[in-house]
Amino acid sequence: MIRLFCQILSQIVRHRTSPFTLSISSAYFYPTPSKFIINRLNSGPLQSLTLSYLQKSRGLSLESAVSASKKLELDSTKKPDLVLNLLRKYGLTQTHIKYLITNRPILLLADKDNTLKSNLEVFKSLGISGNSLAKMLSKEPRVLDVDAKTVVEFFRENGFSDKQITILTMKRPILYLCRAHKNFKPKLEFFKSLGFSELDIAQILSAEPYILERSLENTIMPCVQVLRRVVGDDSNVLKVIKASYRILEVNVKKMLEPNMLLLANHGVPESLILKVFLFQPKILLLKTDRLSAIIGEVKKMGFSPTTLLFVLAVRSMSMTNKALWDRKLEAYRSFGLSNDEIHLAFKLQPMCMLSSEKKIRKLMDFFVNKLNISPSVISKNPNLMLLSLEKRILPRCSVLNILMSKELINEGFKLIYMLRMTEKMFGKNVVTKYQDLVPEIVEAHQGRVEFQGFSRDLKM
Repeated sequence: MIRLFCQILSQIVRHRTSPFTLSISSAYFYPTPSKFIINRLNSGPLQSLTLSYLQKSRGLSLESAVSASKKLELDSTKKPDLVLNLLRKYGLTQTHIKYLITNRPILLLADKDNTLKSNLEVFKSLGISGNSLAKMLSKEPRVLDVDAKTVVEFFRENGFSDKQITILTMKRPILYLCRAHKNFKPKLEFFKSLGFSELDIAQILSAEPYILERSLENTIMPCVQVLRRVVGDDSNVLKVIKASYRILEVNVKKMLEPNMLLLANHGVPESLILKVFLFQPKILLLKTDRLSAIIGEVKKMGFSPTTLLFVLAVRSMSMTNKALWDRKLEAYRSFGLSNDEIHLAFKLQPMCMLSSEKKIRKLMDFFVNKLNISPSVISKNPNLMLLSLEKRILPRCSVLNILMSKELINEGFKLIYMLRMTEKMFGKNVVTKYQDLVPEIVEAHQGRVEFQGFSRDLKM
């Protein structure tokens, strides 16, 4: 007790501005010395044991130990020691445990065998232990107090794979505090009534588990009613939801309907608004004032609201903040494209600005420095910026280089046309046509032949 007294007194002294006077901020956060000491010295032996255990054995600061002791009273250290040993067994470090106990000290008195160990085993079966367990518990430590096994079994019975349950658990561990059959089952049944399969439902909810926290009657069902009114039947409702799971989380009155009206007021025809719902629903999840500003910018660029390109331009701008947009513009400019050429590329294919800055630089470097394609040619063929370098461009270049080396095609072939050709057409018109004569082009088409560059200069 004397040692505790000295620690408390030392803590108070460190926050004094002079030997005699406390500062205003210190006085606010710390009681007067006499009152603070009297309060702690009047604590019983159980309180002293709790403070001592939390501070010395578990490494909590004095303030944290005092705060935690208000929620916890130990009459023995036996049970807490068993709990902590169990947590260590499942990969939690001293730092993890300190954080956990600071935020949920009552955990030290958990039922080790019937609750705590059972839950830790459940999470371990999902591959959640060590750092991943610590990360999950930092979001919601109460999951160790509930019946986690029942929740996991519920999801397994409803078609969720263990991987999907793990993803869901790491994103929203708070769901384990719900009664699965009461809170989740009606929502799953509603989705099934719309025509979603168990596989669809598991995919949607593991990717966007926040939906399970929304009210079925007040959020999910009203949203579906609006979608039905706009897109017609449930098959189209399914397409909208699959295109953007988050649409089920929004307040339709505050977001969807005002944005639909905004598009209509700017001259977007009803048929195009329907396409927005079916293929670009994320546009309708923007705040209305932001959507209005983007529409204004897109119209200044010369896009007509009656065209699909207008919608694609709005989508591209809505998914990129100004700083990132400027970095992408600079990436294009660094390879010789003028502002007018970038603008032309954007007007022809607005999605060229959806490519990451890294992808833009990688593709432009390959086209300009490896294939010797003029930047101005790229600006007139911006669809090239949507292609995968590894999966399409390099394999096709390998195929074409082999055929050119065998003189089955000459250097005058249209490379850009070959790159933009659909996979089905390229397979039929190039690979299938020549694979009997040059079998190695099959491996090249599969990406198993490294492309080092064309053996002869191409005529662009």
